[in-house]
Amino acid sequence: MVPKLADSVEGLRAAGNQSFRNGQFAEAAGLYSRALRALQAQGCSNPEEESILFSNRAACHLKDGNCRDCIKDCTSALALIPFSMKPLLRRASAYEALEKYPLAYVDYKTVLQIDDKVASALEGINRMTRALVDSLGPQWRLKLPSIPLVPVSAQKRWDFSPPEYQKEVAKSKFKETTTAKTTVPSAGDVERARALKEEGNELVKKGNHKKAIEKYSESLSFSDMESATYSNRALCHLVLKQYKEAVKDCTEALRLDGKNVKAFYRRAQAYKALKDYKSSFEDLSSLLQLEPRNVPAQRLRQEVNQSLN
Repeated sequence: MVPKLADSVEGLRAAGNQSFRNGQFAEAAGLYSRALRALQAQGCSNPEEESILFSNRAACHLKDGNCRDCIKDCTSALALIPFSMKPLLRRASAYEALEKYPLAYVDYKTVLQIDDKVASALEGINRMTRALVDSLGPQWRLKLPSIPLVPVSAQKRWDFSPPEYQKEVAKSKFKETTTAKTTVPSAGDVERARALKEEGNELVKKGNHKKAIEKYSESLSFSDMESATYSNRALCHLVLKQYKEAVKDCTEALRLDGKNVKAFYRRAQAYKALKDYKSSFEDLSSLLQLEPRNVPAQRLRQEVNQSLN
């Protein structure tokens, strides 16, 4: 007897995908688990399908903050199909959330061997490098686990398997080159993003700017449509004297909200620290058009104007 589509591996995976898109991550994980059991009950080997199901369930665990089970499922997916992009990226994110920075670095670096333009991996490597320097000191590279060498055959497999890989590359290129808005997140993702932003705000009040950056970054991974989250993270970068990162975040904040006064002010501060006085002056002038009586902006513009002359 042919199984109904809803009870088939394909039907359960499709239902899991829909639940995931709706922000129902626990329900999606349950559907992927049922699909795995159905696949194993068939008694035939299908490593690609099994790997995808493990990877999809890992994404649910990651969204729910269950990083350990995410790592476990990603490792299972990679045992079936080594050097798969999504499990590597998801496992790296989980390791990062657990502050296992050396292991996260290895996974991000492995992804970049497959393609050196994947934006999420490039951003991850930058974050991990800063964290490792802070925690392990200047000799941090000597304390890393070995980084696996991605064989040419695996790279070729990705070149000729567009559905999984090219989607990630396209997403990366989109982030780097477009100024258009990204895909609208689900209601569940927006809620989670706001909660994480509030956690970041509380950490700022306590003076823990490094941890706050992590919370804001996690918030943006759920929804990157909130201008204030970028400008809040920019404040942390300013305090930590990471001026280029502050400029970048403020620019993104202003792309989302051209009247974000804090973003104009903080970018002006960062430009001033970078000795780009002209850009700093322009930002302060734009701010004062929005708020002519903003005293801190008036004072800072006077200082910047003196540096220009």
